[in-house]
Amino acid sequence: MSGIAIAHSLFNILCTAMLLPAGGLLEKLAIRIVPDKGGKEQPVELEERLLITPSVALGRCRAVAGEMARCAGEALHMALTTFENYSPELAESIRENESRCDRYEDELGTYLVRLSAQQLSDAESEEATELLKIIGDFERISDHAVNLLAASEELRSKGLGFSATAEKELKVLIGAVSEILNTAERAFSEKDLAAAAQVEPLKQVIVALKEQMRTRHILRMQQGHCSIEAGFVWSDLLTDLERTSDHCSNIAGCVLDAANHGLNLHETLRAMRADDPDFRRAYGTYAEKYRLQAV
Repeated sequence: MSGIAIAHSLFNILCTAMLLPAGGLLEKLAIRIVPDKGGKEQPVELEERLLITPSVALGRCRAVAGEMARCAGEALHMALTTFENYSPELAESIRENESRCDRYEDELGTYLVRLSAQQLSDAESEEATELLKIIGDFERISDHAVNLLAASEELRSKGLGFSATAEKELKVLIGAVSEILNTAERAFSEKDLAAAAQVEPLKQVIVALKEQMRTRHILRMQQGHCSIEAGFVWSDLLTDLERTSDHCSNIAGCVLDAANHGLNLHETLRAMRADDPDFRRAYGTYAEKYRLQAV
């Protein structure tokens, strides 16, 4: 009997020793076969062992940052639809995406800082810096999505509404913000310099739109066409939409900086606005496309 017990123990020890190196693979296999029923908290896969190969680790970081970009963009686009097509399920999806973006920023940021401590080439160091900057902007875009959702829910819960004219103006601004978000995402995910160059002129159009819309709404409140309480929500909406465009501008500026091997974002954006005929043409095109109707 003692011989059988010893043999059994040796068999278990041998099996454990053989399977131990494959523990990570077995865990992933188990997750695939028996997925989490909630399905909401998928881990960000940034493997420790890749840190010793910076080029591979950077490629993985860019892929995960691309997932984060899609997550933030989806949250913002969903939030923009809640003013006409609100549902509790949609609101939950927006908040889930914002939570995912927070996790992306935390894990990507920590990983990129650790990666930056490795021996990197100049190009790798520039890319790590670009990604560190950009993930903060995508996280803030998801925050603005939740802010927009909160504004939509406040209007619904308090029975507030905007005038027909204000709603038309809001659709114009939402169209411009949707376009700048799509353009910034494409600039980042595809390293599309032509798309990146289109972001700043559209951002300047959005800034001008915001100021026009704020002034027009003050006049409507003075004339009794809109309540003061709805006016506060309107002001918050305009701020969140404009700030979303700011983050899109930062993302596109980082893409252009990286292509030119520079890290001076403000100088890049200033130079674009200075005296560039392409910038003026793009601005004119967007200004016409997103022009408000005459009062």
